Amino acid sequence: MNPDLDRSFGALTPEFMLDALDAAGLFGDGRMLQLNSYENRVLQVHLEDGRIAVAKFYRPGRWSDAQILEEHQFARELAEAEVPVAAPWTLSDAKAQLRLAGDPATLAHFGDQRFAVTPRQGGRAPELEDREVLSWIGRLLGRLHNVGRQRPFEHRLSWVGEQPGQLARTLLLDLDCIPIEVLPAWDAMVQACLARIQQIFDAIPDLQTLRLHGDCHPGNILWTPDHGPHFVDLDDAVTGPAVQDLWMLLSGDEVAARQQLMWILDGYETVAEFDRRELNLIEPLRTLRMIHHSAWLAKRWNDPAFPLAFPWFGSSNYWHDQVAKLGEQLEAMRPKDERPLDDFRDDDVQFDEGFK
Repeated sequence: MNPDLDRSFGALTPEFMLDALDAAGLFGDGRMLQLNSYENRVLQVHLEDGRIAVAKFYRPGRWSDAQILEEHQFARELAEAEVPVAAPWTLSDAKAQLRLAGDPATLAHFGDQRFAVTPRQGGRAPELEDREVLSWIGRLLGRLHNVGRQRPFEHRLSWVGEQPGQLARTLLLDLDCIPIEVLPAWDAMVQACLARIQQIFDAIPDLQTLRLHGDCHPGNILWTPDHGPHFVDLDDAVTGPAVQDLWMLLSGDEVAARQQLMWILDGYETVAEFDRRELNLIEPLRTLRMIHHSAWLAKRWNDPAFPLAFPWFGSSNYWHDQVAKLGEQLEAMRPKDERPLDDFRDDDVQFDEGFK
């Protein structure tokens, strides 16, 4: 990333963002709220015409215009298919200060910064211990994936096999941020995990990939009592197997996670097909995310927000802990004699009556 652009993004102010919206003819009425986002700068603004807009200013150097516009295209396709998602508005250059991109134009350059605008969609966190909630989310994911299968991404990242992990490993080694006393053990463990990940992917012939949400954790799903779940933030949309959008919704011990997965699939498979061989990819995908998370923190460490939010990152204890956790993941990815996850059904396992 250009250091000057990095500094300008770190100093991005609400006043600058409001000026950018004014240039697009979106005039605020004075009420605004800066929303939580480590990766981008996001501002909620009440407009004079009564609408509430969410403006996202993209971190320079992270995505190309082509990658951002593919995210926007995917969101528009989902909205057209009546999949509830916050799709970007078409922008206009009301004051001749913007450079617009896309057809329709959904990405704007204002000075050195790029932004897009979506409508606000409110809601609360979903209750992921509720069977009906998980089944509804499953149906929604099935509908999203049906749209995702209609065409491929050309510019977004691919989340398949060891490649994402190798990119993260290379970045961490290049940044020279791992203490020398931990580096050999960490690197050996990462390479062992990545080799096992590739073996597991290779063991699934004809694996189907599609356009995905990519970062489908509970914080990116909002729930309303009348309309159920809807998705926010397609910023990490990728190409990958369908299960990538399922596994991050699971929590608790192994029994609870299995039950939650079955409830999600109960809904998913009413609207879309699911290849249950992909259940063998859950632990590999979890491992990739762990390695990727370390690389993300290291790459963003010059942003003042990151040392404040993640003060434990980078210490010798952190990296020793990563070696131990990756060792647990390597063990979790070994072949097991027990029944595979997809053999379990609701009537196979007895649960406490208090577990919903």
